[in-house]
Amino acid sequence: MAQSIQAIRGMNDLLPEDTSVWQQVEKVLRDTTASFGYSEVRMPIVEQTNLFCRAIGEVTDVVEKEMYTFEDRSGDSLSLRPEGTAGCVRAALEHSLIYNQEQRLWYMGPMFRHERPQKGRYRQFHQLGVEVFGLNGPDIDAEIIALSNEIWQKLGISEHLCLELNTLGNAEERAAYKENLVKYLEAHFEDLDEDSKRRTHTNPLRVLDSKDEKVQEILKGAPSLYDFLGEESRNHFETLQKHLTSLGISFKINPRLVRGLDYYNLTVFEWTTTALGAQGTVCGGGRYDGLVEQLGGKATKAVGFGLGLERLVLLLTTLEKVAPKPQVDVYVCGMGEEAEAEQLLLCRDLRAALPGVKIMNHCGGGNFKKLLKRADKVQAKVAVIFGDDELKNNTLSIKDMAAQDQQTVSRTDAAAAIQAVLNK
Repeated sequence: MAQSIQAIRGMNDLLPEDTSVWQQVEKVLRDTTASFGYSEVRMPIVEQTNLFCRAIGEVTDVVEKEMYTFEDRSGDSLSLRPEGTAGCVRAALEHSLIYNQEQRLWYMGPMFRHERPQKGRYRQFHQLGVEVFGLNGPDIDAEIIALSNEIWQKLGISEHLCLELNTLGNAEERAAYKENLVKYLEAHFEDLDEDSKRRTHTNPLRVLDSKDEKVQEILKGAPSLYDFLGEESRNHFETLQKHLTSLGISFKINPRLVRGLDYYNLTVFEWTTTALGAQGTVCGGGRYDGLVEQLGGKATKAVGFGLGLERLVLLLTTLEKVAPKPQVDVYVCGMGEEAEAEQLLLCRDLRAALPGVKIMNHCGGGNFKKLLKRADKVQAKVAVIFGDDELKNNTLSIKDMAAQDQQTVSRTDAAAAIQAVLNK
């Protein structure tokens, strides 16, 4: 007996019940980004490996441990995208979208990281990405945070999310801070965990984000990045806070928040929840003013965020804020020799008269009891029933599946009768 083929670990199927919930969430995401005037961009899921090495940083966990990288038949090193910002910047540069102009873009799709699969963390996962190019003020930072907040409000989960905020300053300020941070960490080197020891000389800011309790205790005496900020960086951060306060968006300052990728500067933020245990970050982003130049373009101010759909859907289902919707509104079933051809015509006419209504045609014949059982199984709100007598009289039976009421109407009045039941 042949061994059964299964999905790759950490790469999950979404079945019809799952996709119903995802479609509801995706509609909110699309509608919200559109309402802010953002335009959709779609990039390939495979890029040159060097793009991610240059953008994310070669000493990050993503590049060192997590990317799916392979050589194609031409010997080129390619990688499945582990995040969307680098590809979006590459596309903007390649197609001259950001030369002397601003762009407000969004995208949605799968990303790939070879991590240990666990609840809320998968090897194939999906993100909404929002990226803005060509604007440098704290007002646009506030806008994208407001956009994410609008999503939580529309989904009814604002009270379950907390906005954490920090600033990383500019490159010079950060370099001076790193030098002092490394000296401090070296003085406590033997007490650090292995990850923090490795990062001390490769990516010291990531030590601030350590989940090790002993390391966090050591960090209480570490120098503060805020003390190294110049007037311009301080003003940017303070003005951002004023904008958020005026919008009524609550936040807390987290001086340990650095994000996991090398390209961030100035504003960084995360939306976190306590409802999902350890995997509490639902959305995160910030400003990355040096990335466009780093990838070969002219210096361009930029800011954006990524929102994890798996975690958002998990949060919504945990809080019972969203539920699967029936895939069918109307189930059309006929009996008798003439029914099969007539059902196809009737479904065509009803779809034209009732745009947006989900209409399923029964196929395969069967008796009256079987037809209604099938209509009930697909959770149809209305069953449209006819046989030889109805065909002869040009009528249809309209059954309200919830109330179990049934009425006979003329064929011309069928659409209105169905709509009345659906509107109840």
